[in-house]
Amino acid sequence: MKKGVAITGMGIVSAIGNSVEENLEALLTSKSGLGISKHIKTHHKEFIKVGEVAFTNAEIEKKLNLPEDNNYTRTALIGCLAAKEAVQNAGITSISEYKTGLISATTVGGMDMTENYWKQFASNPEVQKHISSHHVGDSTEKIATSLGIIDYVTTISTACSSAANAIMLGARLIKAGKLDRVVVGGTDALSKFTINGFKSLMILSESNCTPFDANRSGLNLGEAAAYLVLESDEVVAAQDKSALAYVSGYGNANDAFHQTASSKTGDGAYLAMKKALKIAGLQPSDVDYVNAHGTATQNNDLSESVALQRIFNEKPPSFSSTKAFTGHTLAAAGAVEAVFSVLALQENSIFANLGFKMTMPETGLVPVTQLQKIELKHVLSNSFGFGGNCSSLIFSEA
Repeated sequence: MKKGVAITGMGIVSAIGNSVEENLEALLTSKSGLGISKHIKTHHKEFIKVGEVAFTNAEIEKKLNLPEDNNYTRTALIGCLAAKEAVQNAGITSISEYKTGLISATTVGGMDMTENYWKQFASNPEVQKHISSHHVGDSTEKIATSLGIIDYVTTISTACSSAANAIMLGARLIKAGKLDRVVVGGTDALSKFTINGFKSLMILSESNCTPFDANRSGLNLGEAAAYLVLESDEVVAAQDKSALAYVSGYGNANDAFHQTASSKTGDGAYLAMKKALKIAGLQPSDVDYVNAHGTATQNNDLSESVALQRIFNEKPPSFSSTKAFTGHTLAAAGAVEAVFSVLALQENSIFANLGFKMTMPETGLVPVTQLQKIELKHVLSNSFGFGGNCSSLIFSEA
């Protein structure tokens, strides 16, 4: 196995906590963060469950010492919080000491502000500041500014595989010697736009989601931001750092099947996992745990299950989906679950697949339903997005 790229810091804000420590505590105690929306005024409020970050915008603005007339969207606000925690966690005191990049993912962008003010844009100059914060690159620019990163800054938006692709690109840039370290991850805030969009697809659940269950009724949307600091072996050695884990493998593929559905044979997922294993120099039998994409929709869970059976010759290792903790955080999901995968390695723990009761008859696969202590060396994390964009990451123990 190739050692890979070192992970030296992590930061996260989600429905189950406002720091890495708080998220870990919820995972270890199997405490879900799903509930009725407190921050969004929508007529779907009483009929769906979501995973919300506890902080209000005003509370985050205060934490970030922002002026009252700022044009930060919620996506940018939670992104700045998580990214700053990651950099601090990595022990970085001088961001310009090494060539550093930021690769941030989002799909929602500034929609949370746009949907509140778009009718006023033409007539009210005071809210026009939010026009420039709508595009997906705005949150990335604000995070880069808050961290002082200028060497390389870019945004990835490939639906729900976005943050996984950000991590993949960061690892590749370090391996290629283009950057010494990269802050990678994603951020997405809840908005009425996304709630209505997924409602129109008829895949939102009115109760807590139940990934891989035969009677699953759909997903819960969530909001979150999560970032990891990737550093080269040279930087780690020069600063005598300890890696939290390594990004040892990654793969991206597209099954080109449908705009919003995965293929019945799980082609994209299968190819992504196959590529990740090849880059890591691992055999399927080397994987100890799969943090599955597991959205709890009829299509995704069946397609992913078939892909798991294909790649692992009908006998997948222990697997679970953590989306019943946080909800599906869209572009941030790959980074959220990357943090969870590293925590799983550090704690030698498989986190519970909450809500599971009945096996899917098509595959007979049973996820881990209670916290399980087991020695872990390699964790595979899946993130699959609309448009068939499938990505898999492999994290290995330090």
